[in-house]
Amino acid sequence: MRVEIWSDIACPWCYIGKARFEKGLAEFAHRDEVEVVHRSFELDPSRAKGDTALVIDMLAEKYGRSREEAAAMEANVAANAQSEGLGYRTEGRDHGNTFDIHRLLHLAKARGRQDELLTLAYRANFAEERSVFDAEVLVALAEEAGLDADEARAVLADPEAYADDVRTDEREAAELGANAVPFFVLDRRYGISGGQPSEVFVQALEQAWKDRPATALTTVGGGAAACDADGACEVPKS
Repeated sequence: MRVEIWSDIACPWCYIGKARFEKGLAEFAHRDEVEVVHRSFELDPSRAKGDTALVIDMLAEKYGRSREEAAAMEANVAANAQSEGLGYRTEGRDHGNTFDIHRLLHLAKARGRQDELLTLAYRANFAEERSVFDAEVLVALAEEAGLDADEARAVLADPEAYADDVRTDEREAAELGANAVPFFVLDRRYGISGGQPSEVFVQALEQAWKDRPATALTTVGGGAAACDADGACEVPKS
């Protein structure tokens, strides 16, 4: 079984959803027969490269809230992350264009280190004092993930490197009707939208395994928090 996950490093629910999916996968009897592939989805593709802003300021502007209200939104998301054992800084994080990160993740995929780099990039963005919008930070993360630093630096220096791969992922997301992330697709038959509880992933994996082969994509487990194509991230009331 193949599970494809469309996500963006800037999406907190993708960070949380990855952890929840992995908990669900660990409980799935056929987990060793599941191939996980991470796909690209940009929440803020129109933002110019190098144009970064503090997350609190971005949220306040996007939602028309005060900085105090934006900080409360972040604290709510942080509580969800921490409930999954994830680190989450509510202040000092920055937000920007993630296209270069996705290009580097495609290099990592080609070298068999995609999940390692994605995990490190999430941790850097949400839990550590490291900006994933800094090229040298990305090179360091790539090296930590087991990639060659010079190769990673060369990819970042060439705006065309892996650009088509990112665009292909985004086009396929649109064709599948994915307008928010995280979005999980099981064998191109079942879709799961949002950062669902781990038990939803267990049920979906079991259902997809049992029902093979099916045809049309069926979306299950709606209503979970996600970040949409405009960069808006839902925050649960509790």
